Amino acid sequence: MAIGPRLELRQTQSLVMTPQLRQAIKLLQSSNLEVTAFIEEELERNPLLERDDGPVPAADETRQGARDAFVAEPAPPAAADSFDSLGSAATLPADAEAPLDIGDWSNVYDSGVPARGGRADFGQDERGIDELAAERPRSLREELAEQVRLTFAGPADRLVAAQLIALLDAAGRMTATDEEIAAALGCPPARVTAIRTRMQRFEPVGMFCHGLAECLAAQLAEQNRMDPAMAALLANLDLLARREMRALMRVCGVDAEDLAEMVAELKRLDPKPGAGFDHEPAPVLVPDVLMRRAPGQGSEDWVLELNPETLPRVLVNRGFHARAQVGAKREVRAFLAEQFQAANWLVKSLEQRANTILKVSAEIVRRQDGFFRHGIAHLRPLILRDVAEAVEMHESTVSRVTANKYIATPRGHFELKYFFTTAIGGTTSGETFSAEAIRHRIRTMVSAEMAACILSDDAIVAMLRSEGVDIARRTVAKYREALRIPSSVQRKREKAVPA
Repeated sequence: MAIGPRLELRQTQSLVMTPQLRQAIKLLQSSNLEVTAFIEEELERNPLLERDDGPVPAADETRQGARDAFVAEPAPPAAADSFDSLGSAATLPADAEAPLDIGDWSNVYDSGVPARGGRADFGQDERGIDELAAERPRSLREELAEQVRLTFAGPADRLVAAQLIALLDAAGRMTATDEEIAAALGCPPARVTAIRTRMQRFEPVGMFCHGLAECLAAQLAEQNRMDPAMAALLANLDLLARREMRALMRVCGVDAEDLAEMVAELKRLDPKPGAGFDHEPAPVLVPDVLMRRAPGQGSEDWVLELNPETLPRVLVNRGFHARAQVGAKREVRAFLAEQFQAANWLVKSLEQRANTILKVSAEIVRRQDGFFRHGIAHLRPLILRDVAEAVEMHESTVSRVTANKYIATPRGHFELKYFFTTAIGGTTSGETFSAEAIRHRIRTMVSAEMAACILSDDAIVAMLRSEGVDIARRTVAKYREALRIPSSVQRKREKAVPA
């Protein structure tokens, strides 16, 4: 056998991910905010793309075939709910009186008293710069820095106080020990402790503490309610968390009535005094798909349509492309051809993304029709394979479509992933239940239990089996822990504590 270099010709087949295919896949699994950011980048990069700034068409014009996208099976009239249509607008009648008569404002500036805003022609504006700027609420660190300037006179103490403010977490607790702060600043730990103790009386009281017990102790000391019994209670918060009331009465040296008053006093304190400041407003959830009842009295059909506010609207400027090619050089023509192809592919990808989202959403709504009509107890088990086979797509495509996509329904806003739940078998053959519906049933059972009859996991299993659900005890315990429901022993202790 000869060993040496040689040439061989082989023919193989392989799947190549082109840049256009990668772009289509990325757009499919991106949220509406990510798609909007991507469109903005493409508008800056591609001269043949332009934003469609025309008026947003009405819902019926945007998706003319939305009614044909999904028609639900009729439900029993007694179980059907009545929901108002989404996006309804109210208009004033033609003969309605104007809410405010403007009248003639000329006499306002003819009087001897000058107006607050200056002259009517804005030739003389007497407002200050502080009145023009919007008033911004002060942050927690700004409030604390102002109190530091009023409390400490020495620059060294102010430096230590500024370092303590910088190390605060979102709850108002310290993230470093006094020894670590002292080592970083080159001062004795006792000085850091003394300054931190004074700053615990700042507003809000209870800041700059290392733990929950110290935070509550600072607030109680401010209210002059720190006595030996309360100090013993703060030193044994673990017993209070386990509701071991007999052990707490023995440690604190009080009876049941006094202990109940002490616990009630602790509940009135703020365990996280810094959490109420500097909170950012919750982001507005903009749904990708809108769901409503079909128009018509007594209609039981669902109508799905894409949200026009989240639908990217871009156009390909074909006129500019044709004019730019006239008399252009070869390099310019090659560049224009590449950008024209990229623009057409982007518009096609956006249209395909919209159609895929609507198609998958319609299939999900069709399969979960009982949930939208009767509630979470009627949520059916659903997996990606079921929807993929119905819409004739791959499971990975359905997974990308349902990722970071939300639907606005008469029952609220839900992520499309919410409707995919595992199945739990029933006592009868062929019957299955949704795991989410079982978790909701467990939560309902626990919330309805009485203090004299606390349900154990075995009792919950027996009740679910009587309802036709074949479930194991370990599964009930797993669902209970996922719902953050304490054990039956813990719940019995909690309900035994007087309010």
